Amino acid sequence: MSFRSILFDNTDACFREEGIEEPDFLADLNLDQIIDAITALRPGYNLKPFFHYPLSDADAIKYRQEIFQDLENETLLENIKSFAQKMTQMRYHLALVHKLYYNYHKKGWFLEAVEVYCDAIACLVRDLSTASLKSRGLVEFRDYVTNYSNSEAFARLADETRRLKADLSAVRYCVLIKNSTIKVRKYESEIDYSVEVEKTFEKFKQGAVKDYTTKLPARSGMGHVEAQILDFVAKLFPEIFSHLDNYFTQNTRYVDETIAAFDREAQFYVAYLEHVAKLKHAGLSFCYPQISDADKQVYSHEGFDLALAHKLINEGSSIVTNDFYLKGCERIIVVSGPNQGGKTTFARMFGQLHYLASLGCPVPGGKARLFLFDRIFTHFEREEDIENLRGKLQDDLLRVHDILGHATSNSIIIINEIFTSTTLRDAVFLGTEILKRIDQLDSLCVCVTFIDELAALSDKTVSMVSTVVPENPALRTYKIVRRPADGLSYAISIAEKYRLTYECLRERIQA
Repeated sequence: MSFRSILFDNTDACFREEGIEEPDFLADLNLDQIIDAITALRPGYNLKPFFHYPLSDADAIKYRQEIFQDLENETLLENIKSFAQKMTQMRYHLALVHKLYYNYHKKGWFLEAVEVYCDAIACLVRDLSTASLKSRGLVEFRDYVTNYSNSEAFARLADETRRLKADLSAVRYCVLIKNSTIKVRKYESEIDYSVEVEKTFEKFKQGAVKDYTTKLPARSGMGHVEAQILDFVAKLFPEIFSHLDNYFTQNTRYVDETIAAFDREAQFYVAYLEHVAKLKHAGLSFCYPQISDADKQVYSHEGFDLALAHKLINEGSSIVTNDFYLKGCERIIVVSGPNQGGKTTFARMFGQLHYLASLGCPVPGGKARLFLFDRIFTHFEREEDIENLRGKLQDDLLRVHDILGHATSNSIIIINEIFTSTTLRDAVFLGTEILKRIDQLDSLCVCVTFIDELAALSDKTVSMVSTVVPENPALRTYKIVRRPADGLSYAISIAEKYRLTYECLRERIQA
């Protein structure tokens, strides 16, 4: 039977790894940090292309969500990890085959690799057969690998591997060393003097004693003398080593491509689940969002920035969660409020949730409904580039113009504090014109701004405000709430920006 993938169902089968590039908005949303952290411990699997390819079909996302849910069973997850460890060991043995020089040394490690592979398949079939699987992907793969393990070709490979290992293990020979001469001959039932030595010293043993036996480190290398001895042994047992020669020649392509692909693709799920496990342990929630490619009524309860959460957890700090929702014709969230109040983090969270959801991953939060976008566009403040000979305002305008020229009604646009380099009057005018264009596109948008006027632009616009502690406006709560912009937070932020607060003025006068 055929099986394609545990990452892609038939509705999203156009994945071509060689053409995948990192989306340019990842850095703005700190998604690059998240993906780097998830993939760091598995460099050999090259997982980043999977995280750089959002899915375009809601059922394809559901296909992955089902597999994630199956793998939340800790026993099954550990079984998949065990299979991966065996496959990693197998690849290590195969790498030795390509690096080593001596003929039978190479072929011996090849035999070891095949033995590990056969054991990995047998254990995987056993583990999957006892698992209560519900996902389409894992159920279909279980059928595939079970049929493969029962196939005549695999049974022959496993049986021949066992027999050849047993034959080689039964080889006995003697090495006779005299001066600079070495002779190799078959073992002829000579006395094993190690037994006699142990018997002699047995009478000196007094109860339980410390074991001073030293285990020599395993070596993958072989010296030229050892290799010569092995060649002599091969001549003493020509039938067994001829079998090894034929075995090596006939089984060079023994690894099933579908199973090798499963091993790699499974790490997409395992790596993500391991990454979020620490946050779950800290009491944070993750959920499988509802996904729609038509309905733009979205919401999230107790969402948070995944990159920031890991940083705060490592520092021992608490994480503040936030909610949002858009209903009816609402499309644009305008976030205002004081500096350092969590506005940019909120905007990143909005983008992260949608992107992670498009990968089929569980997302931060207790419950969510999200939109399946065609593209994400971001405009975050950048330092001026002296090489392009453009001022900051001109650069902002050109970047926004490019976004509006490519965005569609199915796009998500995230704008973070633009036009800070111009006058308030011009910033209000430009910001208004841009949001009007986004309104006409009917795109989902989060706009972080100091300009309160943008928060009540139309019935598609929702105002959200970063809040402060009522008794002490200098302390941020990092909670973003849905309410009209109050202007007071804006005034405080402007005063802080230009160092015109009471504290700043006193400091400057004293100086």
